[in-house]
Parts: sequence; structure tokens; C-alpha cells
Amino acid sequence: MRHHFCTITTLSHFYKVYTLFDSILAVDSSTHLHVLISDADDTALINKYSKSGMKIYLKKDIKGELTSKMIRKYIGSRDKLRWTLKPLFLKYLLSDLKIEKVIYVDNDIAFFGDFEFLFDYLDEYNILLTPHNYYRNPDAHQNWLEANFKVGLYNAGFLGVNINACNTLEWWAKCCLYRCEKSPMRGLFDDQKYLDLFPVIENRTLIVPHKGCNLADWNEEICKREMHGDRVLINGKYPVVFIHFNNTTVRTFLQYPDNLLNPYFELYLSYLRKYKPEIKIENESYKPTIIENIKLFIWNHLNRMNNM
Repeated sequence: MRHHFCTITTLSHFYKVYTLFDSILAVDSSTHLHVLISDADDTALINKYSKSGMKIYLKKDIKGELTSKMIRKYIGSRDKLRWTLKPLFLKYLLSDLKIEKVIYVDNDIAFFGDFEFLFDYLDEYNILLTPHNYYRNPDAHQNWLEANFKVGLYNAGFLGVNINACNTLEWWAKCCLYRCEKSPMRGLFDDQKYLDLFPVIENRTLIVPHKGCNLADWNEEICKREMHGDRVLINGKYPVVFIHFNNTTVRTFLQYPDNLLNPYFELYLSYLRKYKPEIKIENESYKPTIIENIKLFIWNHLNRMNNM
């Protein structure tokens, strides 16, 4: 049975889509990737960007009143539009195209190990989530402990669904239409914080127990990288399945090149350079803004005051 992944991208980041697809095909060459372009509607793009095993979609393909409202509301923000179209694209693939099981991944994810078990989970569960696995020690790194409650327990860069998840996806889409913003006062974080309610709404939701999934710099403490013979295992048990190479993860690899996951990072870079030879990875890394540094300073100051 052919497996189906999907992702959403802007044209400027299509080289990452190809990178994602290469990493998937290296694991299973029969896998299909569905790609929604969120910032253009020219049908000529479909032939221009398509590859064998990859199908391209435009916003106008995802018909419906909720989609139209979402586009009208967020057309001025590429990021918000891309995030909020996620539940609608997934629902379209399930209900309109009759694909029984689909896994969404951000286009900055790369696969390095067998993912068959994830699709097997979707025979029994309607939704798959991967936790961030942030630090949760109340005695140290408390800013990460608090991030669980501000940013969300689950990472929206991965979501597995089957046909029975359509009602939950529609609920999620309506939440995104209501608000897609970072607002600690409201308990919101873009499209992501809503995922915290998925296990409550859908009792056939699985929090993926495999610690080799959605590895990133933020879960190094909970998902420990260890050498066992010539293999890297997570917590001495789980092989590496996929890594989330967002900006902060890339920055960590650049700063700590002896990281046990560095060979995977080097392979990821080779994929990227295949499609964008001129890329300067240093420019891709994340640098905190002045406002973020001020917020961190205030947080540290209040924390010290609280502990006096």
C-alpha cells in the first residue's frame, strides 16, 4: 500500500519540499507526497514543480466556505495562511480525495528511518501527535517548563490522521479562523496550542511513544542521543526516524558540530544544496530579536525575584 504524506509551502521554500521528499524516498521509494502551495494560484506551477510521486495543489483546489473565509482573513500573512490551511488541506485529502491515511509534516523535516509503524498506528488511532518533549524540570531551565504551557504540548509540524479525524480537523480549522496568534494572555500560540485539546476531543488520539520522532534541539534532554555500537539510539532504545530542522535546531547544529546527530544534519545539508547550491546555512539560523532578548531578561529577573 502506498503511503501518503503532505506538506504546505510557499514558492520560496520549495527547495525544502524537494529535500523532504528526497529524505522520504530514501526510506520508501513508493511513498506519495501531496504539496499545497499557499502563496500562488497559477496553474502553470503544477507542471513546473511536480515530480514523479509528488502532486501539487493550489488554494483554489481546497473549495468550501471555511477555506474562503480563511484566505480572506489571512491573505496578508504568508505564515498564518500556511498554518491555518493545514486542517483544511488534510480534510480535503481525506474526504474529497478519499485517501484513508495521511501524515502532515512541515517542509523543514527530514526522514532517516522507517516510518511504516506511524501509518500502522493509523489503523487503530484516528490522530497521531508528537509532543515537543521540552525540558520539564522545575529546578532548572524553568523557562522551558513554562513553554509547555505557553507554546503547546504538541508540535504542529507533524500530524497523522485517518478518515475518522475529519470532524476534529474541521473544529481545528474553525479555531484557526477564530484566532491564529501568539497570545499568552489568551492561551494561544498560532495554530499549535489548539492541539492540546485533541486527546480530549478525540479519544482515539495517540501521543506517539517513539522518541525517535520529531527530534529537535528543544528535546535533547528528554530524548537523549546515545551511541550504541555504531548506531545513534534515542534513550538507548529508539532509532532516529525524523528530525525537525527548524531555525533553532539548525542553529544548535552550527554551534555544536560534535552533536551525535551531526551526520544526519550533514546529510540534510547535502539534500538542501542539491536544490539550492548557493544556500548559506548560517543565514538560515535563528537569531533572537531585541524584543525576545528583552522578554528573556525580564523573565530571568522575575524568576530571580521569586526565588529570593
